[in-house]
Amino acid sequence: MSTVIEQPVEARLVAAAPRMPSIPATLSYDPHDPFAVRMSFPAPSTLEGVEVCWTFARELLASGLEEEVGHGDVRVRPYGYDRIVLEFHAPEGTAVIHVRAGELRHFLQSSTELVPVGLEHLHQDLDHDLAELLRDSY
Repeated sequence: MSTVIEQPVEARLVAAAPRMPSIPATLSYDPHDPFAVRMSFPAPSTLEGVEVCWTFARELLASGLEEEVGHGDVRVRPYGYDRIVLEFHAPEGTAVIHVRAGELRHFLQSSTELVPVGLEHLHQDLDHDLAELLRDSY
């Protein structure tokens, strides 16, 4: 049995308008993919009108609470008192959101209680993962 952690967070979309609109988002962590977290946005809050889910390293999110990190599609940095900026870069454009640092800390604490940092490898089933990768190659 696997316990998946899901936590709704209030994200504020940084836009040209003076007031940043709130958009719903959900952070999730699955111990079967112990190095990753997912942040999903429901269809009504996206430009394309479809649910969008970003997957990135749990370590990136944790490090981003203290300093600017990320050089690829996802970048994280502290912003002011108790805010974190997440940037999501895609060919269609860039989305920049603010999330309360306290919400991220709570989520990370819950994920660490489930899978402690440094012990992620104990939660991986490499034989299963390899079989999944090779399944369609025959």
